[in-house]
Amino acid sequence: AARMFLRLLSDIQWRAAHPKWRRMTGSQRSTSTTAEPHPVSLPAQAQVVICGGGIMGTSVAYHLSKMGWKDIVLLEQGRLAAGTTRFCAGIVSTARPMSVELKMAHYSNKLYQQLEQESGVQTGYMKTGSISLAQTQDRLISLKRIASSLNVMGIPCEIISPKKVLQLHPLINIHDLVGAMYVPEDALVSSASVSLALATAASRNGVQIHERTTVSHVTIQKGRVTGVETDRGRIQCEYFVNCAGQWAYELGHSGEEPVHIPLHACEHFYLLTHPLKEPLSSSLPTIVDPDGRIYIRNWQGGILSGGFEKNPKPLFTEGRNQLEIQNLQEDWDHFGPLLSALLRRMPGLEALQIMQLVNCPESFTPDMRCIMGESPTARGYFVLAGMNAAGISYGGGAGKYLAEWIVNGYPSENVWPLDLKRFGTLQSSRTFLRHRVMEVMPLMCDLKVPRWDFQTGRQLRTSPLYDRLDAQGARWMEKHGFERVKYFVPPGNDLLDLDHSKTFYKPDWFDIVGAEVKCCKEAVCVIDMSSFTKFEISSTGDQALESLQYLFSNDLDVPVGHVVHTGMLNEKGGYENDCSIARLSKRSFFMISPTDQQVHCWAWLKNHLPDDSNLVMEDVTWKYTALNLIGPRAVDVLSELSYAPMTAEHFPSLFCKEMSVGYANGIRVMSITHTGEPGFVLYIPIEYALHVYNEVMNMGQKYGIRNAGYYALRSLRIEKFFAFWGQDLDAFTTPMECGREFQVKLDKGMQFLGQEALWEQKQNGVYKRFTMFILEDHDTDMDLWPWWGEPIFRNGRYVGKTTSSAYSYTLERHVCLGFVHHFDEKTGEELVVTTDFINQGEYEIDIAGQRFQAKAKLYPFSSLFTQRRRKDEVELSGYQRE
Repeated sequence: AARMFLRLLSDIQWRAAHPKWRRMTGSQRSTSTTAEPHPVSLPAQAQVVICGGGIMGTSVAYHLSKMGWKDIVLLEQGRLAAGTTRFCAGIVSTARPMSVELKMAHYSNKLYQQLEQESGVQTGYMKTGSISLAQTQDRLISLKRIASSLNVMGIPCEIISPKKVLQLHPLINIHDLVGAMYVPEDALVSSASVSLALATAASRNGVQIHERTTVSHVTIQKGRVTGVETDRGRIQCEYFVNCAGQWAYELGHSGEEPVHIPLHACEHFYLLTHPLKEPLSSSLPTIVDPDGRIYIRNWQGGILSGGFEKNPKPLFTEGRNQLEIQNLQEDWDHFGPLLSALLRRMPGLEALQIMQLVNCPESFTPDMRCIMGESPTARGYFVLAGMNAAGISYGGGAGKYLAEWIVNGYPSENVWPLDLKRFGTLQSSRTFLRHRVMEVMPLMCDLKVPRWDFQTGRQLRTSPLYDRLDAQGARWMEKHGFERVKYFVPPGNDLLDLDHSKTFYKPDWFDIVGAEVKCCKEAVCVIDMSSFTKFEISSTGDQALESLQYLFSNDLDVPVGHVVHTGMLNEKGGYENDCSIARLSKRSFFMISPTDQQVHCWAWLKNHLPDDSNLVMEDVTWKYTALNLIGPRAVDVLSELSYAPMTAEHFPSLFCKEMSVGYANGIRVMSITHTGEPGFVLYIPIEYALHVYNEVMNMGQKYGIRNAGYYALRSLRIEKFFAFWGQDLDAFTTPMECGREFQVKLDKGMQFLGQEALWEQKQNGVYKRFTMFILEDHDTDMDLWPWWGEPIFRNGRYVGKTTSSAYSYTLERHVCLGFVHHFDEKTGEELVVTTDFINQGEYEIDIAGQRFQAKAKLYPFSSLFTQRRRKDEVELSGYQRE
């Protein structure tokens, strides 16, 4: 019986359903794993070659063929669906906290529902629903937040009582539950059968599928994919898609030019039982018990139950080449805690006969989000892997988005949170990955409150000031591997309490950050912002200016020493980047971008700048430490340290000048703070960083100087209505939609990327509008806090979601930023959003199912801005990002 299960999901069941498969693939199937003769030779060339015949590879092939591409070859080193897909538990769950993941899972569910009819292959699709259990109030809050997102997307979902859980699943022990979330349309499938159904449909659409064909490496010339080398010969191709699952990392590193795909396998255990005396109904809901770290589904009248233990076992750290995954060793001692949790949740199982403990590999990524997109170093090399045990839930949607990306150049949704380019080479260390996945796997079930941080793989990229700041009470978070200060704990505070305070309510750092904000407004604060991405672009002639003028939406032909805030737009007018550019000389520019833009922005510029040896771009992120001096006394501190007048007449807003500070020369000083408050950012060559910091702190003592962190910066920028890239702004958001038309050179007669899309919006209006909300009836001390992703309601109807929020210590209110859409009440069609539409509505923000009244504003409170500066200068200097 055990051996039969291992083949049930892939080989036997499917062969019975589809005996013609051997003729279609030209592969003689056998139960052995030895290579066999291949009657059909590989084609010499193809438009797309996909490596991997699991759920991801077959989904990409299926969706490419649906979009009209026929010249596609799918290669599988073993048999189709014989890798991780074969062992997948088959639970299709839409209950996802992140919007793009939720949409992928929802699409997958709809696709699998009709796939059997389309392909003729039985997929085992059964709509059972799922119940996520909450043993604590915090867990219930997290479920309520997910339920709010599901409901506004039109996915049926309700928060239910423990009694209702018992009605839906009579075998569940409910004595320790405080509530649950019921999603009636979640489903079960046979994962391998779904994969084979996708392959069948793709094959009918012209996709060639070759099993028992191993890809040795991908050839790349001049930064582009040119072909694939296999054990059966070479295929020339324009596009290569790495869907090799747990082998994606090795495959990425197999060529002369490595493609870094940061994922690592762990052992994943689940239990199979024989049928109960009264076999379980096939329609019983799947149970997810995150506090018990387990999931339970029915399986052929018995149950299948697995989980995510606290002490996972990483696999294949040294790499290993194995055609098909055999069942790994049973480890009952290791599975013990999960088995105990299962018996607590379903006490009636004590006498049940266990059939088998399955141990299979599962791939995890450093941030628990899957990896998709094009390589930053090789054009035409796409990746879809690292599903973090959610492969079947994401398979359909992820394959669709990647196919759109290949065909159209971009997917139909903002997938930046999943983009391969969110990682750099630093996340590809095997030691880092091994340690991180040991943390990630338990986190699958851990309660994740806002502002939680990974504990492994830390102190990787640090400012030269790290030890100095750490000794002064800095509390750290990490962005793109770079350590950044959240806030500073004053002497005498209980440090342990602060490090372990995790809550959906008012956090313990509230007063600490409030004091830092007060200092920024009344005296002077220093924030280390060294993590920002910094590029220098220069040329021998006018090439730099001409190229950048086309790639950026604002006019960069400004006098030397001026700083321009500008977007780097795509053809649709959306923000690929949001940055500040200082003109250092006639032919040299200094570009400051968000921290997580380092790989993405470099790749975008490399792909769009002309191939000209006279045009040079250098990543100087590591060369400069950035100190942000914020507050009305910043001008006094800097004047005394530089013996130069720093007042607005001598150093106007948005200006850049090289100066001496203390003993140090060559400090780039910019009159910009990214907060709307007065001040300066100092870009200091790293060897001078400690000296300049010490000088600033010593000189600033008489002005009340103190250190501050990013939480204070966040509060300041949000109360000023400043958007930042990656959360408020993305590739689907244009300057016109967020009140930034003044940063666009539309009327200057210059061509730039995205211009046509912006002209169209200027003439026809926009379909969403960036709006600021001030919560009216919200009690900061007692009510749940907004963080981001909360639904926005206008006159009782859903109109959008918040993108970021913070407590404004000035307004003494919570401020949420987000986009308002205008949906037709009858058809749901998107209509133009006008100023009147925004101003004439009554708004509410939904926080975990509770709605709070909010006042909408399209412009910030002018009283928040420092009166010494003109309003337009402040707006220009402020829009930045964290």
